Amino acid sequence: MSEALTPETPEAVLDEAADEAGEEEPIKQRKNGLYPGVSDELAASMKSGWADTELRGLTPIAQAEYTAARRAALSARFPGERLVIPAGNLKTRSNDTEYPFRASVEYAYLTGNLTEDGVLVLEPAAEGHKATIYLLPRSNRENGEFWLSGQGELWVGRRHSLAEAEQLYGIPASDVRELPAALAEATGPVRVVRGYDAAIEAALTDKVTREHDDELRVFLSEARLVKDEFEAGELQKAVDSTVRGFEDVVKVLDKAEATSERFIEGTFFLRARVEGNDIGYGSICASGPHACTLHWVRNDGPVRSGDLLLLDAGVETHTLYTADVTRTLPVNGTFSEIQKKIYDAVYDAQEAGIAAVQPGAKYRDFHDAAQHVLAERLVEWGLLEGPVERVLELGLQRRWTLHGTGHMLGMDVHDCAAARTETYVEGTLEPGMCLTVEPGLYFQADDLTVPEEYRGIGVRIEDDLLVTEDGNRNLSAGLPRRSDEVEAWMASLKG
Repeated sequence: MSEALTPETPEAVLDEAADEAGEEEPIKQRKNGLYPGVSDELAASMKSGWADTELRGLTPIAQAEYTAARRAALSARFPGERLVIPAGNLKTRSNDTEYPFRASVEYAYLTGNLTEDGVLVLEPAAEGHKATIYLLPRSNRENGEFWLSGQGELWVGRRHSLAEAEQLYGIPASDVRELPAALAEATGPVRVVRGYDAAIEAALTDKVTREHDDELRVFLSEARLVKDEFEAGELQKAVDSTVRGFEDVVKVLDKAEATSERFIEGTFFLRARVEGNDIGYGSICASGPHACTLHWVRNDGPVRSGDLLLLDAGVETHTLYTADVTRTLPVNGTFSEIQKKIYDAVYDAQEAGIAAVQPGAKYRDFHDAAQHVLAERLVEWGLLEGPVERVLELGLQRRWTLHGTGHMLGMDVHDCAAARTETYVEGTLEPGMCLTVEPGLYFQADDLTVPEEYRGIGVRIEDDLLVTEDGNRNLSAGLPRRSDEVEAWMASLKG
């Protein structure tokens, strides 16, 4: 990785003399940089001789009409109030390197823009609001920012001009560097989505209350409960790529056996980066007893023939919609008798859960249906004393089922998390909602309450369902679920 000549650093501060004289902030030299400065001749050279790269006649992004409708709904909910929704800033990984940037869900949902430091502001108007998207403009070539700053375009790549942004997103664009001062002078009621941009929050510190801000976040979370047509299409894209990622993994299980779970992680990640933006969450590549750890993301254990592999992974699209799919696969391609017994119980529970996903049904219904099946099996196997109703009332099955049977899915893997309980967990399913159905059974390796043959076996099956007018559509139906179908699918891929 090359070292920028004179990047801006977190320690950089304004030159006091220049500030008092009203001059532009100088670009800070890097401590221990190899060049002591920039000659006047070099500075002059770097200012000139560059072609005009402005893009004209750009086509709006695919979701522009949908983001406009979302902003209109937001405007109608908070009339007469200034609304501020930041994208967020780069986060330092170590020293002068940053994590890859991912825009806040609220900002991306309302704009379609995914760049750091952006802020959407809805200003109250006579009718509704006037929206403005505040962004970093092109790097300044006159002062050398584009090649001297660590975030200059020569180092990190070209960004869209403000005029280009207006064409792409259908929103008037302004320089975000001017926004904090403007917000500091603003009057009237203001709400901001907190937690993403400290400078924006500081400019509004005397104008907002956390209670009012929470109402804004809750509204934007609940707005995403029902997906529009564009979102449903993006979720299907995410799932389709995820299906191909699972196929990739099955084809290289022999290489994973020769190395570790990391080979599985890397194989799926390649598909995510080639066809999407990234993985939607840390992939769980859990072989053997690691499958009993719900969020096993270390992925550094052995992969052995005769064990099960629990793979929980999802591709995130370029518009930030993620899949969330789990399959539990026999590493050698064939379930043992006890593995099949446990797997089939989870499959039957998932079948019951999927059948309960219907418009007008209570959100809880699919969870209750799946848990009832698992409790029945645990009683049948002698692991719990019945009747089943007693087991469920006391939650005794949870020692081995552990988690809820699903969650909303969208731009976050656990989407709509800030929604009110009465509209989410206690709510009713509607067409356009997207959720996972993912029952599981997990018998820990040190669990002395179960026969030895159960210990170290973990099984989860997870699919992504879109609620329709007449039932549901399994977006991930392209991956087999029934145990015999899984074995046949794996044999065809390995063959």
